Amino acid sequence: MKPKCSEIVLAAVMAAIHGYAAQPITEITLPGMRVFPESITSLADGTLIVGSLGHGNVSRKAPGSSAVEEWIKPGTGGLNQVLGVYADEKSRTLWVCSNNMERKGEATAAMAFDLKTGEVKGTYPLPGTGPLCNDIAVASDGTAYFTDTRQATVLMLKRGGKTLDIAAKDPLLAGADGLAFGEKNILYVNSVTAGKLLRLDLGPDGKAKAVIDLTLSRPLERPDGMRAIGKNRLLLAENSGKMDIVTFEGPNLHNVVLKTIKEGLESTPAVTATRGMAWIIEGKLNYRNDPAFKDKDPGLFKMYAVPLPKN
Repeated sequence: MKPKCSEIVLAAVMAAIHGYAAQPITEITLPGMRVFPESITSLADGTLIVGSLGHGNVSRKAPGSSAVEEWIKPGTGGLNQVLGVYADEKSRTLWVCSNNMERKGEATAAMAFDLKTGEVKGTYPLPGTGPLCNDIAVASDGTAYFTDTRQATVLMLKRGGKTLDIAAKDPLLAGADGLAFGEKNILYVNSVTAGKLLRLDLGPDGKAKAVIDLTLSRPLERPDGMRAIGKNRLLLAENSGKMDIVTFEGPNLHNVVLKTIKEGLESTPAVTATRGMAWIIEGKLNYRNDPAFKDKDPGLFKMYAVPLPKN
């Protein structure tokens, strides 16, 4: 028996609705004014987590939703100005770089929050004078690494540790910013000030045996946040408005290959990847830091996504 015309129309409408609903969200507007987001991270289920330098808080977006809501309030456990955020699902920990950039409130520290409840699990002050905790990566054994941009240092906190230790300190690490693991014993670090991409070869103690300046396929423009998306394959944000795929080739993987997958945005400090999508966020930090823009309205702050290339 042939289907009725009305049944055909209904089936077509339902298929269209189903197809529309299946389309992934690719643009999200953050609530509030002068948010100045500096870092993003994500969970395997599609949750996005955003650290705000402007508000000093942490927000999150649930899977399938386009709404971003405050999660960890300013001042929680001494939370100050937020730079890096990194979700380690294995230890159920959200790592946060909390900074005393304006000499108000608690000292600059790496903070650990419960990834489910948002409760404070630990606070670990950075050593030295005037440190700047910027970004975070976590090794497979649970050791957390943090860049100190002002001290040309990468710090480490072993699982269950009480204080931060120096994993690497070198003039090449001046302006150290984004961090991401390539392999178990390879940690990549970029310099936002020098436009470098460096490799730390880690020893059994978790500390760097060598700091290697890698050869770039083109100049980097203020590289910032990075995330691992495979073995020696990274997602990288350039503050010039670009999101890149980073791979390595040649002898000892010394040559860096950069492939831009999103560009034309404004001041982009951070990336993350989840559920087949690569996300980048507009931080517009020039409206906060540059005297020429400081008193002007930065407008809305947005996150954008594109499908993550498989190769």
